[in-house]
Amino acid sequence: MLDASLQLLLFSAKAVIVVCLILILLAGVLMLLSRGKEKLKGRICIKNLNRHFSETTENLLQEILSKKQFKKFLKEKNKSEKSKKESDPDRQKNIYVLNFQGDIKGSAVASLREEITAILNIAKPKDEVVVRLESGGGVVHAYGLAASQLLRIREQHIPLTVVIDKVAASGGYMMACVANKVLAAPFSIIGSIGVIVQLPNFHRLLKEKRIDFEQIMAGNYKRTLSLFGENTEEGRDKLREEIEEIHTLFKGLIHDYRPRLDIEKVSTGEIWLGKRALELNLIDGLTTSDDYLLTQSKQASLYEISYHTKKSWVEKLSTNANVLKENFLGF
Repeated sequence: MLDASLQLLLFSAKAVIVVCLILILLAGVLMLLSRGKEKLKGRICIKNLNRHFSETTENLLQEILSKKQFKKFLKEKNKSEKSKKESDPDRQKNIYVLNFQGDIKGSAVASLREEITAILNIAKPKDEVVVRLESGGGVVHAYGLAASQLLRIREQHIPLTVVIDKVAASGGYMMACVANKVLAAPFSIIGSIGVIVQLPNFHRLLKEKRIDFEQIMAGNYKRTLSLFGENTEEGRDKLREEIEEIHTLFKGLIHDYRPRLDIEKVSTGEIWLGKRALELNLIDGLTTSDDYLLTQSKQASLYEISYHTKKSWVEKLSTNANVLKENFLGF
C-alpha cells in the first residue's frame, strides 16, 4: 500500500514537471512571436479646446441665465457656428497645443517627438504650435534632444510659441529659447543658464574600512571623477574644461535664437521671476497659458495633441503598487 502511494506521488511529481516544461516552452514561443510583430506602442490623442471652452461657457450660462435668455444665446451661437462653417476653411488658422512636463531624465522627450512628428504631417505655415512647458532642467543630452525636436517646428516655418506657467530653468530654458515667442506668468521662474556636476566620493570611507577599489581605464580621461577612487586635480581640471565647453554651447544656442539678449549678463546660473526676465529679454511677454489660449480661441481652432503609450500588465501592476505605497506613506 505504501509502495503504491509512493509510486503515485512520483508520477504526480513527474506530471507537474512535464506540464511546467510545456508551459515554459509555450511562453518562449509566444514571446518570440510577439517580438516578430511590429506593433504601435502608443497613439495620438486629440482634444478640441474650442469645444471644451464652449461647453464650459454653455454650462455656466445655463445656470445663470433665464430660460428665454439661454435660448437666445444658443440661437446666436448656432448662427455664428454656421457662419464659420460656410467661410473658407483654407483661411482658418489651427493652433496645436503640446504639454511638456520635464523631469531630470527628460523622460517626456519620447512623447514630444511623436507629437511633433504627427503635427508636422498636417500643419501649415499659417498655423501655430504652442508648447506649455514646465521644467527645472536635467541631463544635457535629453534636453538637447528636446530643444532639437522643437527646432523641427521652426525649420518647417511654422510659428512656435512657448508658454511657461511655473518654471523653465536650465535645460527647460534651453528648450524655451528656440521658440519664435516666449511667454511666461509673472511669478514663473526663468533662467539658470549654467551647467553643474555633483557627486559624492567614498574613497576616504573605503580606505578607513580597509576596502580596496580597482578601476582600470584605457584612455586618460575615460573617467575624470570617481565615486570610489581617489580623485586627482588633473581629473578635476579636465571635468571643469568639459563643463565650460557645454556651457559655451548652451550660451551659443541661446544667442542664436535670442540675439537681443545680453548673454554674458544672464548666463551666470541665476534665476529670475517673470517680470524681471522680461526686462532682461529672456522672454517676450507676461501671461499665463490659460489666458493666451483663451484669447487665441476667439480667432483660431485649438487642438491639444498628446501621445499616450500602452502599458504592459507588469507596468500597470508596478504603477498601482507605487500609488499604494505613496498613499500608505502619506507622500
